[in-house]
Amino acid sequence: MSAKPSLPPTALCGVRVLDLSRVLAGPWCTQTLADLGADVIKVERPTGDNHSGGDDTRGWGPPFLQDRNGKDTAEAAYYLGCNRNKRSITIDLARLEGQALVRRLAATCDVLVENFKVGGMARYGLDAPTLLAVQPRLVYCSITGFGQTGPYRDRAGYDYAVQGLGGLMSVTGERDESPGGGPQKVGVAVADLFTGLYAAIAIQAALRHRDATGRGQHIDMALLDTQVAMLANLGANYLVTGVAPQRAGNAHQNIVPYQVFEAADGHLILAVGNDGQFVRFCELAGRPELARDERFKRNADRVRHRELLVPQLADVLRTRSKRQWLSALEAAKVPCGAINDLAEVFADPQVQARGMAVPVPHPLTDSLRLVASPMKLSATPVQVRLAPPLLGQHTDEVLAELGLDQAERLRLRQRDIV
Repeated sequence: MSAKPSLPPTALCGVRVLDLSRVLAGPWCTQTLADLGADVIKVERPTGDNHSGGDDTRGWGPPFLQDRNGKDTAEAAYYLGCNRNKRSITIDLARLEGQALVRRLAATCDVLVENFKVGGMARYGLDAPTLLAVQPRLVYCSITGFGQTGPYRDRAGYDYAVQGLGGLMSVTGERDESPGGGPQKVGVAVADLFTGLYAAIAIQAALRHRDATGRGQHIDMALLDTQVAMLANLGANYLVTGVAPQRAGNAHQNIVPYQVFEAADGHLILAVGNDGQFVRFCELAGRPELARDERFKRNADRVRHRELLVPQLADVLRTRSKRQWLSALEAAKVPCGAINDLAEVFADPQVQARGMAVPVPHPLTDSLRLVASPMKLSATPVQVRLAPPLLGQHTDEVLAELGLDQAERLRLRQRDIV
């Protein structure tokens, strides 16, 4: 009998995370840690008489995962997309015995992640000051809409509202005077996702500090803070000038030409990033005189005179097909791109070569594919070890590791604690 091949080491092997979060920002954070090798224990609400159990996103469908017979399961695609590599247990936090179980679990973990409203964990005796007092090495990460301080601290925070409040929708969408103009949200919940990623970065920094000093800490992550930070160059534009940037549609606020253009048979992206690229584009387009025009020679000039330049470029780009332009622009090393739908994305040879869709064995189906992690580490590669777990799939396993025997676990089930 041949020995089972050993897997390469993972970056966060040995790190144990207690995940008390749900929906997206928290689960995205903990999935990132899990992909890097952490053992993530996802604590979910048991099914009760008056509510469905588990993370709310389990029911956020259709679409739902289909089983081997082609029938919908209770596993929504939304949930599957942000909960791989975790173990699920069910515990009723409203019960004293449930709270005691979580405290016992926390004592075995390096990290705790939660996204309850401010003060919510204190009602259960599971807040950061309480747990850090008895477990000073713990890294405790709270994710909320507005943070633990400030006048909005008690508000519930949702991605859509934060995209609006945090300025993103003021710079997303067509200009007010254009057809279809007005504020637009981004097509995915970027405030949640960016907060999850920042939280994962902060947790790893806190673990490094803990390993150096022996002291954990409380991390206070807010969707609004993250959204403001992610305004990036547009936030800097405002702070430097005092002038609020406006919506520019598919154009760039600081670079021209850097936007969507219409070709003879559809649309493409032209992303000229410097003056040399602009010269090459103008030669390719048969308009070399534009690159010699003092109004357009330098990017700053092109930004100031975009209303004169862009219509001329638009007229030229309509004269050829998307394929003709993309082939010519790529050969001339002028940045450009197609605009793909998701079927085209996952059929793209580069996306396939990079392994960005990964098959995942699942208890209910043989055909689950998920979007892969983009992190490519040479020595400690990301591994898909576990499918997104069924609700409570690992409750017995985790409680047994905690030292509860079969009789104790049965008693907890009979009392609906787990």
